[in-house]
Amino acid sequence: MQGAGFVKADVPSYTMTLDDWQASGLTFSYRDHAIFYQDEGAGEALVCIHGFPTASWDWHKLWPTLTDHFRVIAADMLGFGFSDKPRHHKYSLLTQATLHEALLQRLGLNTVHLLAHDYGNSVVQELLARHLKRQTQNRPGLQIKSVCLLNGGLFPEAIRPRPIQKLLMGPFGALAAQLITEGRFADAFCDVFGPDTQPTDDELACFWKLIMHNDGRRVAHKVSQYQKERRQHRTRWTGALQKTTVPLRFINGPLDPVSGATMVTRYRQIIPDPDVVVIHGVGHYPHVEAPEAVLEAFFSFVEGI
Repeated sequence: MQGAGFVKADVPSYTMTLDDWQASGLTFSYRDHAIFYQDEGAGEALVCIHGFPTASWDWHKLWPTLTDHFRVIAADMLGFGFSDKPRHHKYSLLTQATLHEALLQRLGLNTVHLLAHDYGNSVVQELLARHLKRQTQNRPGLQIKSVCLLNGGLFPEAIRPRPIQKLLMGPFGALAAQLITEGRFADAFCDVFGPDTQPTDDELACFWKLIMHNDGRRVAHKVSQYQKERRQHRTRWTGALQKTTVPLRFINGPLDPVSGATMVTRYRQIIPDPDVVVIHGVGHYPHVEAPEAVLEAFFSFVEGI
């Protein structure tokens, strides 16, 4: 890591607009699909993995500070943001993990820190499971130096899905996706934020633009099937967190109705020596709602490694 001793003064007063984010991004081809990503900064590599239903722009408030200390890579996963959203593709968290491995191999990076949120947490759990298997078999491959997780469905039994999530996963998911309007999205999205940390109208418009890019509504019900994968791979992914020797920290906004306080309780029950930071007054998107607090918790973690 370049530099140390993060202080609150390190947080810039500006953030990158969505248009700037798109213009400064890069693309690579993964299985004949165009994948959008950011690659900025110098030093040790930090991979930021976004959640559902948004994209890598979720990290824009942290970006200037992170890139002052790390080489930061953040991709829009397949079906998200400015990446391709193939209509007939079978979306899988396993594929998204392989996508990240392919991107890192392309960039010549074999040792990374990971920072993830929501859907991205499950991708990290799969990467950790693969990392653990390679260690056990003494095989080469991607080395993970640390993992920092934000709100997300680490354990399916502790998730509280929202009504729209249940609809998208159900038999009429394709129809439900087409009936989502910008107003309905905004109402549902705001419900997972803290009452005092609500997204602005401009932020909501940007998140909606990311969803609608390449007509993302048409694949929302397919991407949403990841909830089933979490149940299917629960033992493997929970075991990865329990058995790994990689340093872990869980940062959580407890007002999140999906994976807030209940997820913290479950994490403390089943993870050995749990390292948990609770950011009070915050919901499902701590890095959007309280970026300064997230940066402070993240840097205090990595500087101790």
